Amino acid sequence: MDFWDSFFLFLIFIPLIMIWVFALFDIFRRDDMSGWLKALWVVVIILLPFLGTLIYLIFRPAGATAQERQAIDDASREFVQRYSTDVSPAEQLKTLSDLHDAGKISDEEFAKGKAKIVGD
Repeated sequence: MDFWDSFFLFLIFIPLIMIWVFALFDIFRRDDMSGWLKALWVVVIILLPFLGTLIYLIFRPAGATAQERQAIDDASREFVQRYSTDVSPAEQLKTLSDLHDAGKISDEEFAKGKAKIVGD
């Protein structure tokens, strides 16, 4: 094995195979796709290994698994808490109410947030 064979193996083919395997594992761990859609993506990735993988990774939505959705939700709440310190209590209550009405927070979370804003 000469230098160029090693170069192509370690710097090009192994990373491409790792990305291909990641895409296949990602398809099977998603809970937002039906079985037929998963099967279609697997066929596309197997028939067009690198182009199919690239297309899948480009069009893959964020929050495809429960853990990702939880991380996005936590990051959103942290952002709101960090940057909403100079907002009036009325605006905070309105935002909290909107989140509750949209189903983003539970009744318990709404009650805790309301108590924190009102100061009970």
